Amino acid sequence: MYTNNIIGTALVSNLVGENVKKAIISDIHGNIEAFQNVLKDIESQGVDEIYCLGDVVGYGPNPCECVDLVMDFKVVLLGNHDQGALFDPDGFNPSAERAIFWTRKQLETGGSPDERAKRLDFLSARPRLHREDELLFVHGSARNPLNEYVFPEDIYNNRKMERIFSLVGKYCFQGHTHVPGIFVQQEGTDLYQFQSPEEFDFSYLLDNRKTLCNVGSVGQPRDSNPKSCYVILENNRISYRRVSYDFDITAKKIYAIPELENFLGDRLKEGR
Repeated sequence: MYTNNIIGTALVSNLVGENVKKAIISDIHGNIEAFQNVLKDIESQGVDEIYCLGDVVGYGPNPCECVDLVMDFKVVLLGNHDQGALFDPDGFNPSAERAIFWTRKQLETGGSPDERAKRLDFLSARPRLHREDELLFVHGSARNPLNEYVFPEDIYNNRKMERIFSLVGKYCFQGHTHVPGIFVQQEGTDLYQFQSPEEFDFSYLLDNRKTLCNVGSVGQPRDSNPKSCYVILENNRISYRRVSYDFDITAKKIYAIPELENFLGDRLKEGR
């Protein structure tokens, strides 16, 4: 198994404490079927803490139920779709904007007055980033925690990557693109590298180089794999998990809602 262990475990600091497991998830997007299966998988792994990097809502047919499930997590960040559901959406394409307005209506009308107020208060209080020692957690990027995408092809944009890496103390966990993988600066150069989870057999050992980790998406994967994706961080090891769910159920719900365009259901079946 490839572990990228260049420096050796003896020289790598313990990031999160002895035997502490963090599940780090992102981009649930109102997909309750995917989310519930991921939570079952997290429970089976003996995880101690769950961190969510944002976009609990948007696109999917069950925003209220998904918000209810994240409220007890240790950390929940604000995503751009979460913000769009609370305020006027900015920078969304027409399909995403229609979905956001429908999502907002569900949050404003779903359940009892107390339930509605609790959900809206919870989302409006979400921070844009979270730091723990050498760990940084964002939705988008270290430079723009809410909105900036960091795509695999950005490794060829040295100016962008240099600026983002300069803002990372050691390790940054992010979502937003729905494409899982690891970014590192190649040792002794000004060049950058991206590796998908398949390239390192889903287990990556942090080695003291600055690292960006995209944790993938629970509710709308876009790496041509329809299975939900999230990571577990334990000591210095990142383990990627892929979890199956019945995407046909979610898609049928989307098809039945006029405000949610059919392609939002279609894409779940193809992971795009």
